[in-house]
Amino acid sequence: MPATRFDYYAKLTIYQYVVLVTLTKEARMRYDYVRQFSQEEFRRLSGVLPETFEKMLEILRTAKARRQQEQKHRGGRPPELSLEDMLLVALEYLREYRTMFHIAGSYQVSESACWRALRWVENTLIKEGTFALPGKKALLKSDVEYTLVVVDATETPIERPKKNSGGSIRVRKSGIR
Repeated sequence: MPATRFDYYAKLTIYQYVVLVTLTKEARMRYDYVRQFSQEEFRRLSGVLPETFEKMLEILRTAKARRQQEQKHRGGRPPELSLEDMLLVALEYLREYRTMFHIAGSYQVSESACWRALRWVENTLIKEGTFALPGKKALLKSDVEYTLVVVDATETPIERPKKNSGGSIRVRKSGIR
């Protein structure tokens, strides 16, 4: 009978467990590691410059402080990711369009924690308005003239002979002697 994961952790000493948890936490790609990158490497990873990242982070910090004051008496578990990591998760998702499963694996959190972080970061930045895109009406009112190119890329079946018909014309059996 195979041992369960609980049996494995139960046999570890306290020291071994602390080392295991420390190693898994250090293996995560976190902001502490990413902030050591050069400006170009940071932009290549996240899609924004470090200055823009800091502006976004400041907006998230003020929103978090406002939310904590409004919900002062409510309890709950704190988020698994720091604000910096939440923003990195959102930027990584928007830039690379990876699945939540893969991003969660990179940060060693659950998919739902990634989804909550992404949704909160997006909603907060959109509400603030600094990083929101102009709406459809604003684009129509602008003096810039846009050229629209439409490409029809629908799939159409190619007419080919049936595979079982072969390359020859069949003759009636009565014509064969």
